Amino acid sequence: MNIAIIGSTGYGSAELIRILEHHPYTNIASLVTSSQTGESMGRIFPHLSHLSYTLKELDVERLSEEVEAVFFAAPPGVSSQWAPRLAEEGLICIDLAGDFRLDASAYEEWYGKKAAPATWLKQAVYGLSEWKAEEIAQAHLVANPGCYPTAALLLLLPLLKEGVTEAGSLVIDAKSGVSGAGRGFKQTNHFCEVNENHFPYKVGIHQHTPEIERYASSIAGRDLKVLFTPQIVPMSRGILVTAYIPVTGWTSSQLMELLSESYREAPFVRVCRSGEWPGTKQVQGSNFCDLGIYVDERTKQAVGVAVIDNLMKGAAGQAVQNLNIRMGWPETSGLNLLPLYP
Repeated sequence: MNIAIIGSTGYGSAELIRILEHHPYTNIASLVTSSQTGESMGRIFPHLSHLSYTLKELDVERLSEEVEAVFFAAPPGVSSQWAPRLAEEGLICIDLAGDFRLDASAYEEWYGKKAAPATWLKQAVYGLSEWKAEEIAQAHLVANPGCYPTAALLLLLPLLKEGVTEAGSLVIDAKSGVSGAGRGFKQTNHFCEVNENHFPYKVGIHQHTPEIERYASSIAGRDLKVLFTPQIVPMSRGILVTAYIPVTGWTSSQLMELLSESYREAPFVRVCRSGEWPGTKQVQGSNFCDLGIYVDERTKQAVGVAVIDNLMKGAAGQAVQNLNIRMGWPETSGLNLLPLYP
């Protein structure tokens, strides 16, 4: 299958190329950018200097003739304009931005941009691979989940589906490496700002808050609010999410078994054994999500932890996983990448 990547100069696109270059069923036919047309990919990313790709401008007619699927790795606001046009031409579109994850009013409130056409917001399938596989298999447009929501929801959804808590709100504390902010230059991304530092950002206003709430509520069967605090830690990649869940009558072993049973057939979700906790290093460079959970009987709270590589399971890896599901290929195609260690 011939593939195009739109927004080819960011970290997510570099990961897509890394995966698709050894994917058994794909060929990268076009790399599209609005900022560095005509440049070689090796100049943008020196680690790809052995590849002969040249960046092209966006041309809908050309893409509709050259490729069968498109990954959007551009900033929010790009895919909402172009994905519907390409989908109407029969191309499979997978959006790594947030343009199709929310309804129109929520998107405009939290992203501050004009929403995508209503018809395509309704048609888009939320691409949380382990929970939406049947819908993804029929989709023309897949809204790839955000990095924080991927980790949080993979942890929370089995618990909410089973009804382990009656709480109307949950507390989620999340820590991310700097690559989650993208490749653009910002003061808070500078080495001197990040090194030996740890700080929260977008407290109470992060755009992933309504995404977590929307899909957690749909599984819980009730309106659920989330107090979500994202933080930056001095590492390049990785996310660690800690959720605090009020529970009554459940033990650690029961919740561990619930998670294990929920993901027994999921190739990329691993549940830690009792007394062990996941760390970001054990999933780095891979499409795995590792989970751990413990019930503190003194406070009647479950403490759940999820770790992912934000650029893989939180972005490019899950996007390719969704293409595999959509095409009926083995779900692990191109994704049998062991974590990088140390």
